[in-house]
Amino acid sequence: MDNIIHSVSGIQLRLACDELMTEQGYNEPTGKAKITPAFNLPCSYVLHAVGPIVSGALTKKHCEQLADCYKSCLELASDKGLKSVALCCISTGEFHFPQKKAAEIAVQTVTDFLQTDTQIEKVIFNVFKQEKERQD
Repeated sequence: MDNIIHSVSGIQLRLACDELMTEQGYNEPTGKAKITPAFNLPCSYVLHAVGPIVSGALTKKHCEQLADCYKSCLELASDKGLKSVALCCISTGEFHFPQKKAAEIAVQTVTDFLQTDTQIEKVIFNVFKQEKERQD
């Protein structure tokens, strides 16, 4: 998903991300997010979350880091005054977070957040994931 977003938004998004990281002076920690303009995308902003990388068994720390990703994204969206946000399946691709558990964490984290924050009115989960066809 990340490469598609960067490709469609234009080079400005890559430059904005590079500028953020250069100004910050260190890589964003796992579980945290940043927000940038969306440039050529049909939305106002892009949320960039650093999801956990699962190599081996899934741990409690992985689960906490994934929840932190969603929480950080929602906090940034709320701080910007956004009324709606679309969230993807963070870490379920190349980072190997199990999809079912990731979905449970995402829904629970968003539900909990919306209990105390009234700025965001609508959350959309983009859960499209292309699966490879099995050749029997």
